[in-house]
Amino acid sequence: MDMRWSLDKLYTSFESEEFLWDFEKLNRDIDEFIAWADNNLNSLDSPKEKIEVYLKKLINLTSLFSKLVSYPNLTTSVDAKNEIALKYLDQLHSKYTLATKPNIQFQKFIAALENLDEIIEESDLLKEHAFYLKEIKLNTKYLLSEKEEIIISKMKNTGSRAWSKLQNTVSSTLLVDIEIDGEVKSLPLPVVRNMAHSKDEALRKRAYEAELRAYKKIEESSAAALNGIKGEVLTINELRGYKSPLEETLIKSRMDEETLNAMFDAIKEFLPDFHRYYRKKGELLGHKSGLPFYDLFAPVGKMDKTYTYEEARDYIVENFRSFNNKLANFAENAFNNRWIDAEPREGKRGGAFCYNIHPIKESRIMANFSGSFDNVLTLAHELGHAYHGHCLKDESILNSRYPMPIAETASIFCETIVMNAALEEAGEEEELSLLETSIQDAGQVIVDIYSRFLFESEVFERRKNHSLSVKELKDIMTEAQKKAYGNGLDHNYLHPYMWVNKVHYYYAERNFYNFPYAFGLLFSKGLYAKYLKDKEGFVKEYDNFLKATGKNTIADVAKIMGIDVRSKDFYRSSLNLIKKDIERFIKLADKFKE
Repeated sequence: MDMRWSLDKLYTSFESEEFLWDFEKLNRDIDEFIAWADNNLNSLDSPKEKIEVYLKKLINLTSLFSKLVSYPNLTTSVDAKNEIALKYLDQLHSKYTLATKPNIQFQKFIAALENLDEIIEESDLLKEHAFYLKEIKLNTKYLLSEKEEIIISKMKNTGSRAWSKLQNTVSSTLLVDIEIDGEVKSLPLPVVRNMAHSKDEALRKRAYEAELRAYKKIEESSAAALNGIKGEVLTINELRGYKSPLEETLIKSRMDEETLNAMFDAIKEFLPDFHRYYRKKGELLGHKSGLPFYDLFAPVGKMDKTYTYEEARDYIVENFRSFNNKLANFAENAFNNRWIDAEPREGKRGGAFCYNIHPIKESRIMANFSGSFDNVLTLAHELGHAYHGHCLKDESILNSRYPMPIAETASIFCETIVMNAALEEAGEEEELSLLETSIQDAGQVIVDIYSRFLFESEVFERRKNHSLSVKELKDIMTEAQKKAYGNGLDHNYLHPYMWVNKVHYYYAERNFYNFPYAFGLLFSKGLYAKYLKDKEGFVKEYDNFLKATGKNTIADVAKIMGIDVRSKDFYRSSLNLIKKDIERFIKLADKFKE
């Protein structure tokens, strides 16, 4: 079975007639878009007609750009040195910045309308995009002048986007020198990081130490990139009038501070339970001072089965079918039609992601599959993202963009389906292993995410005054890990370079791309509990809920499923489910220890 994706549904090559035609069409459409805005958005007469025309033009332009930019983006994610793809990526972003001017003109046009609600009611197209238009109205308070917005948009191409590209290149091409079977080999970073899941403790430790040594090769360039990006974010935030990058992220996430605080307050209450888990896992592995970082992902118990790619497909599809046929058939189609690139190789990015491509009503998934059950869960997770995109495929592209915190809902829900299925069929030793995997993943999303949140908050605070050195960044990261992991980790073996490893820090538009994962896990846990209480009723509402995520605030979309996200008790109820798993894990661990 082919483990590399096909991008032919987008374009067959950069030299293809279709790609070159669309590339030129983008140029023409942007020029026309600019001319139309100049001629029509300088007065407030005929607002309904002007908004309708603008939306139609924007939908067409956004769809075309989205299709075009997807191709080099996906190409470089698995081939970081592809010069043609990198060239087109630069050209596309540079060209699309020209659309900033008409976008700003439209936002100012909307801001000047005193009766927007009445105008919306006059048109079906406007009613369909009511949330989109009202959100523009609310956010115009952070809008700068047309000239300033255009300058910022253009400068990003040689600022934060250039830094992001540098970091992506140096991290994707980084080779790690590690001794394997008495021979020193230079291996891609994702391959070495996957060794953290090995049953061989000596190999796990060697891989961890080799990984940290390798980061020294790119630590200065990574620090420069991080300083450049975070400095740009702070400068633009101050110009716009945001109190902080966190405030901007919350607004763009359609999430309020009350919701964030309720979640983190609940998380802090349950951190000691995670610390108990880490120490118990450390004991099982022979550690007396807490769990060393290199053993965070060490397998426990007898779930040592590995999966071929075909077996992973079959297992996921079979268990998705227990939810409903629609989800299972969707996943089967994704595998069979080569939507997934799962083969680890040099030049390919680490980790995993899903890229929803609205114009072709499909998605592409990148993963680094080596056969572990954790890899199977990752595929299920990313297929959940793809299914979310599938539920939005018939929405306007302007209504298909859901905020970060809700983005993890369908993915974690799908992951939970597969994990719970595995737990149901497991014996006690396998149950110990599966529980450990589940809690381990939850720990990454709750505890490690909290450390990343603390790290990024501190980096932004210090970056206001100076550029941070490599040593300072490493110190901030280890202090954040100590606060989050407490006595659960052995403080002699932390991960001071996690800021180099996590790609999200290097995108100026994705600040605090951490707490949404915690929200997504806890929200999905709450959803799954509802599903177990009323499976038939839940399935009927689930797709409609996902479909609504692009045109509602988080609080309002949660109400569709009867959830109050501002309630600390909601998060406590989800965390209590994890706590029960921890208690069961400790009980089983003590039993087998005897």
